[in-house]
This record gives sequence, structure tokens and C-alpha cells, in this order.
Amino acid sequence: MRLKDRIAIVVGAGQSPGEGTGNGRATAITFAREGAKVLCADHNLESARETAAMITAQGGIAEAIRADVTSEADLKAMVADAHGRWGRIDVLHNNVGVSLSGGDAVLTEITEENFDRCVAINLRGTIMACKHVIPIMRAQKSGSIVSISSIAAWIDYPYVAYKATKAAMVAFTEQLAIQNAPYGIRANAILPGLMNTPMAVDTRARTFNKPRAVVEAERDAHVPLRGKMGTAWDVANAALFLASDEAGFITGVALAVDGGQAVKVG
Repeated sequence: MRLKDRIAIVVGAGQSPGEGTGNGRATAITFAREGAKVLCADHNLESARETAAMITAQGGIAEAIRADVTSEADLKAMVADAHGRWGRIDVLHNNVGVSLSGGDAVLTEITEENFDRCVAINLRGTIMACKHVIPIMRAQKSGSIVSISSIAAWIDYPYVAYKATKAAMVAFTEQLAIQNAPYGIRANAILPGLMNTPMAVDTRARTFNKPRAVVEAERDAHVPLRGKMGTAWDVANAALFLASDEAGFITGVALAVDGGQAVKVG
């Protein structure tokens, strides 16, 4: 019960269509198993409700809310809902991001519209969610913000907007950490590597018209540790650690959860 009686918002608690479990859903379930009350936010309300139902079926406490991260008004309402419902906010988990599904492309093919869309979802949404939760956490003199960046920030990655926004998220997390340390607020980023999630694998299978098993095998081949991608639960466990008091002296960190991929590159 490492998050006993804590209040957590998980932004992106639903998931894309496909096999298995996504990072946001796994994190919401893990937080709840460890004692947190969880507000499951997603632009797809039905998917957020599915996550909340999974939590309540296991005896946890969760509510669902629709929040489009490209809308500051939605994010403000999301924070107000959690605070009004439970009286405080202890954890903000930012888990929204798109690459190919947002129209990302290589430099010579990226369009202005798709670049702006990826920036709005991947980076601006995180910043605006933090904007509205920080005053509450400052008043509490406590709080933990965990944001999902990507190992793409550090390695050779072909698509422009995803790499740029995920690198920017690391820089923003560092700024958030140092400027809010006097208030007892911690901010850290997780950089997942190749993960076997619906967004990562099924989206690529559809985009490139390949069987899912082929995409899995191609991605597994790039992972040094056991030659297998990680899962959403690996990301969720890292998020749990960073959100908990076990990481009470850790802030401003970019934690790779990548099976050694960054070591192989650098």
C-alpha cells in the first residue's frame, strides 16, 4: 500500500485499440492496487470508464472523466474534479503521447498541421495539466508529478515531432523539479523503450500493414535485455516507485525503462 490514501490523476488512463494493456491503464490499476484513489482521465471517456471499472472490480476506488489534453479548459476541469471530489491531489501522472497515430513523419514529409497536433498532445497537454495542479500541490507543500517521455529523446528515432516533444518533456520536467523543490513537490520523467502495448505495436501493424507478430519480432530484436520488449507493467512499476515515498529524495530524474537500449546506443 505504497500510495495508501493518496489522490492520483492519471491522464491517458484509457488506451488505444489492440492487444494487451497500455501504459496509462496499467499505471492507473497499479496506483489503485497500492491504495490510491484514482481519477482516470482520457479523451475517450468509454475507455477511461473501462479502466475505472477494472479498478473497482478489484476493490479499488476510481472515477472516470473525459479530458482532451489539447484543451486547457478540459485539463482545468479535470484537476478541479479530483480536488473537489477528494480534497487534495498527491500524484499527477502524464501519460499521453502520439507519434504515427498523430501524423508524425520524417523531416522531409512532416506537415505543419501534424507537427502542431503532436506538440499539442505530447507537450502542451502535459504543461497545461501541470499549470493547474501545481498551485494545489504548492498549497499542500507536497506532490509528485510523473511524466512519460520516451527513450526516443536520446536515441536515433526517425519521426520529427515525437522525438522533439519527448526531449522537450525531459527539459520541462527538470524545470518543474527545480522550481518547485522548495514546496516539497517532486517531478520526474520515465523514458520507456520498446514496449509491447497497443499504441506501440498495433498502431504500427495497422500503419505498415504487417501482422502484429512480425512487428513484435522486429521490435524484440532491438532490445538487449532478453531480446524482448517491456510491457506496460514495467512502466507502471517505475511510475509507482517515483510517485511513492520510496523516491522521496528523487526529483528531476529521467529514468530509462528500456531493457538496456540506451546503453547499447551510447
